[in-house]
Amino acid sequence: MSWWQFSVDCQASDLEAVEQLMQALGAISISIRDAVDDDPIYEPPPGSTPLWTSSVLTATFDAGLDPDELQQRIANGLPGELAASLRRGSLQDRDWEQAYRQHFQPIECAPDLWIVPSWLEPPNPDATVIRLDPGLAFGTGSHPTTALCLEWMAARDLAGLEVIDYGCGSGILAIAAALRGAARVTAVDIDPQALAACAANLERNGIDASRVVVGPESTPLAPADLLIANILAGPLVEFAPRFAELVRPGGKILLSGILKSQLGAIMEAYTPRFELEPASQREDWICIGGSKIDRPEQ
Repeated sequence: MSWWQFSVDCQASDLEAVEQLMQALGAISISIRDAVDDDPIYEPPPGSTPLWTSSVLTATFDAGLDPDELQQRIANGLPGELAASLRRGSLQDRDWEQAYRQHFQPIECAPDLWIVPSWLEPPNPDATVIRLDPGLAFGTGSHPTTALCLEWMAARDLAGLEVIDYGCGSGILAIAAALRGAARVTAVDIDPQALAACAANLERNGIDASRVVVGPESTPLAPADLLIANILAGPLVEFAPRFAELVRPGGKILLSGILKSQLGAIMEAYTPRFELEPASQREDWICIGGSKIDRPEQ
């Protein structure tokens, strides 16, 4: 089996109109990729729809349609400069599930902490193994921000701690905390899709629901021994007073989702309340932990 594919070079302002045209003509799927560097966008923040300046939109149609007639109808619906870029091709059938799986392999986050897709055996079965399949919610372990958090957590004793995972995404950090002995984890997020993914991933890892509470951002939160927030620098600065309230004196905080250029703003927001550790860095991303200063809030 095969399908017809038609591709158009678009600017960001053209995408919506071209997509609507393809859908009106019966496209069964539409994909968009970067036209310049083929630079993929992985795990965008919830609610965001990032676009490239120049993109290639590709629409797939049923093979039973007349390709010449279809190409003419698409060209007639496009402005001249877009119609000139219209290209036709075909897509052959293949084992898509197998092709998808080939892109994902176990990730070693620390000497005794692995992220392993459900269809693969763990390289080290004696290590802490997080079973996680790629999905729509942020957090697969491949992004530097998540990897840095897992590395920090793997180096510390979490046994018996009460933990908050603020902005839990896929739940990967909540799962890691639970598997490494946390007594109770509260995982919250603003995105319903993330909450559903988190709950499913907890079940996949055999974690008792009584040990991990999953809920929206409005979930009542009591002060914890460790608060983890792998979100974005802007919200991290905004939430600094609230996060200080949610960490017990002497407790820990772990912040990630920070670009190197944003570290100064994070330190300014948190230093009055926390004794911060040296930051860890991967690529342009920063992760920083700290201990709550044992004094009354000002």
